Amino acid sequence: MAERVPYEEGYFTVPADPAEAPRLLGTRCRACSEHFYPRRATCARCLSDDVEPVALGPRGTLYTHTFLHAVGFGEHKSKLQGYAAGQIDLAEGPRVQAVLVGKPGDFRIGMPMELVLETVAQDKEGRDVVMYRFRPAA
Repeated sequence: MAERVPYEEGYFTVPADPAEAPRLLGTRCRACSEHFYPRRATCARCLSDDVEPVALGPRGTLYTHTFLHAVGFGEHKSKLQGYAAGQIDLAEGPRVQAVLVGKPGDFRIGMPMELVLETVAQDKEGRDVVMYRFRPAA
């Protein structure tokens, strides 16, 4: 299996063991306990700069979703003729927007979702470049 690297550093983990769940990288305000994704230097709730990095997820609840009838980012052709996108409420509090793994009809508001990594490209060194997605939880 090829080494996996994130599409962009600092937004999610890429576990060495593919069976281990990835996590989103956010922050928690030490003053008011609010969580944020992506990471912030200042709390948007109380304006404190006393924030700490935290791992978020990997599970959440589907708040809303839609199906975009367009080719996905970085793709030239798509068998699905589009892709699903949604907003997921994480247990820690933040609502995140992400591409969803599945096809029309696979999703319903309120369903449990889980964070997964999907290979979107290969870099010059032959490593798999991965991006996070959410899919219906097993």
